Amino acid sequence: MVFSSPLFLFLYLPVVMLGLILPRLWMRNLWLLFFSVIFYAWGEAAFVILVLISTFLNFLLGRWVDHESNPTRRKGAVAIAVVLNIGALVFFKYANFLVDNLNSLLALAHVTPVHLAPVRLPIGISFVTFHALSYILDIYRRKWPSARNPADVALYVFFFPQLVAGPILRWSGIAPQLAQRVVTRDGFAAGIKRFVNGLAKKMIIANAVAVPADAIFALPPEQCSTAIAWLGVACYTVQIYFDFSGYSDMAVGLGKMFGFTFLENFNFPYIARSMTDFWRRWHISLSSWFRDYLYIPLGGNRFGVARTYFNLLTVFFLCGLWHGASWTFVIWGLYNGAFLILERTRAGQLLERLPSPVQHLYLVFTMMVGWLIFRADTFAHALSLFGTMFGQGVGPAVQPLSRYLTHQVVFALIAGALFSTPIGSLLKQTVQRASAKTSSQSQAHLQTTGGVLEFILVLALFAVSCAWLAGSTHNPFIYYRF
Repeated sequence: MVFSSPLFLFLYLPVVMLGLILPRLWMRNLWLLFFSVIFYAWGEAAFVILVLISTFLNFLLGRWVDHESNPTRRKGAVAIAVVLNIGALVFFKYANFLVDNLNSLLALAHVTPVHLAPVRLPIGISFVTFHALSYILDIYRRKWPSARNPADVALYVFFFPQLVAGPILRWSGIAPQLAQRVVTRDGFAAGIKRFVNGLAKKMIIANAVAVPADAIFALPPEQCSTAIAWLGVACYTVQIYFDFSGYSDMAVGLGKMFGFTFLENFNFPYIARSMTDFWRRWHISLSSWFRDYLYIPLGGNRFGVARTYFNLLTVFFLCGLWHGASWTFVIWGLYNGAFLILERTRAGQLLERLPSPVQHLYLVFTMMVGWLIFRADTFAHALSLFGTMFGQGVGPAVQPLSRYLTHQVVFALIAGALFSTPIGSLLKQTVQRASAKTSSQSQAHLQTTGGVLEFILVLALFAVSCAWLAGSTHNPFIYYRF
């Protein structure tokens, strides 16, 4: 079940919202937990019991960490929790990858390969693991006490808006809201607007460019021209941002509808002028998680330049590996880490002296090359497509560009370029400044008119998204596989 599906929009969500009429907060929490487990079981029935058992074990370990006074035993409890959670992640996500690479080495030594039945990857395992680790580590750091009721931990892990693709929440940020929150009319309305905004991002822009992106990345090298290669990378660059930020908008909006405040996950990353700035704006909940729970404990930038570079590279190596069990993800992570290190050197100082448009072009090109590595099936595939982008290896049987650059794709690319900037906020601020210079009566009239227009716009976006949903064949969110 995905947010952008008729089943979710017109059956699941309305039924879950009935829980808002329950008189007690603990009743509403149990209602949300029950339907969150159903949401996960709908796609992963085989693993729901396993995740519930893991959640209960983390609840017990959290109680131990919270009430243990002996520092050594507290650290031991944390170590057990880390091994338990990371061990499960490694087994389900990386077992096949590790065995395949081990067998490649064994083949070189003419040793019998290891046989392992394919291990199925549970949906959202990376996000579930990071939530569990945050629960234990926030308790260990005395940021918030452990839960007294295992149902609270289960709701924190299973809460359906963020369950399978984030944003990554902190126990210290969600626990107070589990105990006390209020659903207001304004908050509910803001949640609806945010959800519809995310749905429109997904259906109108991301899905439109996903079709040519997938087709171009699947092309044999001899059928791909320079123009088609650039189009494929451009389409994927737009797709991954509007697909993932669309999901995050929908998750944040759903949270607001139920009285929760989630972390913002994106801040217009494509307007950045350096890779350092890009990572302050992209997948904020993940980058801040790695910063607080890994980079700073490793020493951050407190122990000299060499140690700082090592820490950055370690973090981005693991960030790449977190995204998937493939060498392309590892190389993508190291690629980003290398640029963050480079920007801390004199090269970064030189970059800051360049005109803003040049800085932005540097960021766009560097980031697009990164997405090429991220999307390619293998690193050899990435290198081949990169060469094609610059005229190398173009075969005689190239496809016509018009096959992929349809009117719908052109519209989605233009909309993607436009709405990857804060143009909406800028227009709203301009109108507010203009209305501030008018009389109070005119301001009231403009405010009423603006509210009506906003309502019509939200309704129109929802109607168009539903229309495109009816005819769409490409609907899964990219980050569901992570």
